Amino acid sequence: MERDKKSSSPVSDVGAWAMNIISSVGIIMANKQLMSANGYAFTFATTLTGFHFAVTALVGFVSNSTGYTASMHVPLWELLWFSIVANMSIAAMNFSLMLNSVGFYQISKLSMIPVVCVMEWILHNKHYSKEVKWSVVVVVIGVGVCTVTDVKINAKGFLCACVAVLATSLQQISIGSLQKKYSVGAFELLSKTAPIQAISLLVLGPFIDYYLSGNLISDYIKSITSGAIVFILLSCSLAVFCNISQYLCIGRFSAVSFQVLGHMKTVCVLTLGWVLFDSQLTLKNILGMLVAIAGMIIYSWAVEAEKASSKVTTHTKHSLTEEELNLLKEGLENIPIKDYELGESK
Repeated sequence: MERDKKSSSPVSDVGAWAMNIISSVGIIMANKQLMSANGYAFTFATTLTGFHFAVTALVGFVSNSTGYTASMHVPLWELLWFSIVANMSIAAMNFSLMLNSVGFYQISKLSMIPVVCVMEWILHNKHYSKEVKWSVVVVVIGVGVCTVTDVKINAKGFLCACVAVLATSLQQISIGSLQKKYSVGAFELLSKTAPIQAISLLVLGPFIDYYLSGNLISDYIKSITSGAIVFILLSCSLAVFCNISQYLCIGRFSAVSFQVLGHMKTVCVLTLGWVLFDSQLTLKNILGMLVAIAGMIIYSWAVEAEKASSKVTTHTKHSLTEEELNLLKEGLENIPIKDYELGESK
């Protein structure tokens, strides 16, 4: 984390966000072709995520072996706890998508922003300015307008959505706190958590996917096409950049910023869906996207204003006025200086 902060600059910050948005949008488009009925009908989302982390773990292993990155110490129990929460997030998200309507699924994803805010306040005593709070509200309204359609709720779906929101929020907060706690870089932390997540997801994934889709991945592999293999490899390659950029963005900023500015991906996905896949883009969608973008701009301004205000306050606290300096000087002159070797006052 300390290395990340030292090397952090506006250019590298923009690069981290750009990498996350481009890789995330790219992986959504690749997965749409891979998993849709009109594409390659690969309906094994949890197992595919296991492939993603396996490739990410391989990249981390090669990077550490060649000396490009150093392996930093993080207690195993912390890594296991984090991996359990992260895998719970993935599984619960998949169940939520299966059991709920698309509208309620989108609402549950939007609720992560206020949930992350509340959890950071509870866990880290973090407070937010009025401007930041209002900008979050604007983003939530904008994304809600352009994505939420039919809303149907059932007990199982609601429970899965709650677990997904809480687990995902906790996982994203933990990414930043672990980097800070152990002074470990984003990629170093990812290279430690990825193998654990890969193994657990590849073991449990096929069973979860069978429950969700009713299909066995072993049957699919028997008749897999070269096109499906190409898109699986493309999805895994993009996942490496997506995972790295997620850890970078949360480590440099916060889980709240990642959630708020991350909704730019939603805007990009809707736009590219309209351009590439002839998806319908209504006036409601366009207005919602404009409101969301406005909210993101306001949020960025509010965060920067908050940082500037914090710096001014810190500088004021550490700067003494001329009057305070004179009083301090007079006080020091009136205090007897003790000679510690002789034990006497001069």
